[in-house]
Amino acid sequence: MKVLLVGSGGREHALAWKLSQAANLTELHAAPGNPGIAALGRCHPVRAEDGEGLLTLARSLEIDLVVVGPEAPLVDGVADELRHAGVPVFGPSSGAAQIEGSKSFAKDVMRAAAVPSAESLSIARPPCVIKADGLAAGKGVYVCHDQAELDVALRAAASFGDSIVIEELLEGEEVSVFALCDGARALALPVVQDFKRAEDGDTGPNTGGMGSYSPVAGFGAAEVEEVLDTVHRPVLEELTARGVPFVGVLFAGLMLTDDGPRVLEFNCRFGDPETQSLLPRVSGDLLGALARAAAGDLSGVDLEVSDDAAVTVVLTAGDYPAGNDVGSPIDGIEDAEQAGAHVFHAGTALNGERLVTNGGRILSVTSTGITVAVARERAYAACEHISFAGMRYRNDIAAMAHA
Repeated sequence: MKVLLVGSGGREHALAWKLSQAANLTELHAAPGNPGIAALGRCHPVRAEDGEGLLTLARSLEIDLVVVGPEAPLVDGVADELRHAGVPVFGPSSGAAQIEGSKSFAKDVMRAAAVPSAESLSIARPPCVIKADGLAAGKGVYVCHDQAELDVALRAAASFGDSIVIEELLEGEEVSVFALCDGARALALPVVQDFKRAEDGDTGPNTGGMGSYSPVAGFGAAEVEEVLDTVHRPVLEELTARGVPFVGVLFAGLMLTDDGPRVLEFNCRFGDPETQSLLPRVSGDLLGALARAAAGDLSGVDLEVSDDAAVTVVLTAGDYPAGNDVGSPIDGIEDAEQAGAHVFHAGTALNGERLVTNGGRILSVTSTGITVAVARERAYAACEHISFAGMRYRNDIAAMAHA
């Protein structure tokens, strides 16, 4: 099977790493890819949002399956363009991707499907949560405990567009629950917890994600199926009823409240950096499952999951999320990998033969172990091998998971 992977981040490198292990893979291509993905397959200089370019590329390579990683191309309709031309795609249509592309659309779907979620508020008054209605690369959510935080949030959310969503402030732990979907069926993937805040102790500004770990205590197979029955499957039915069946990964961000799980948001794709902790635990045939989902039939598919734990630590530029770093040499990746870690590229580039920084989140360092504690110790030990100017990372990823 010839596969074209769309995207260039750490999530896509993790997907490339897992897909490259598939027995039925014959060729792996990526657009545009990154230096890490280039070691696993062939990268092509086509932007992820360029539907026409991707279609031309897929046809010229006689691609059997396109896997779309990022949310922006999905919301923009890249999957529609490919699918309408007869190219099999793992990724939702533009209409179905509005579950992430529009917070207000998602709230309407959840109300219609009777999915438990944070209550919408008509007036912005602390305590509350302010959300930019459209895509914001994981940075458009603002928790407001007082008026000063609310004033800052309203200004910041306005930078993403005019429309905002106001919700009640829920308290509890957050978890990410993923399911592969074929338009009607939902197949559970490992549950992951990620860390959004930039600084230790869950302080500082929201980011695209500073780390993650899996498994999460209290989420065995039975608990995950219960979530899918109350959250994912009703949403799939509602989207189908609206004429936009969902094919791809439906990712529910949940708050575990005293009154039970409540949906904070939906995403229409694999998470980043959740995928970096999720995929090392999947021991079954991921490529086969993605192809079956794209064909609209996940019946009988069962993905085996390892009992091992995985912990991911994200290495960022010095002033991320406010700024990026470009052109700083990166050292030590081979040493980290020899120590047993997976090092997934995100914001990297090649300057001649030299690997350099090229973004905000530069690398994701993932290690596995028989427990979260063992995986965490290995991940942080691997991080110590890597260096670039201004490199930062949180020191408390998964610290409470084994406390």
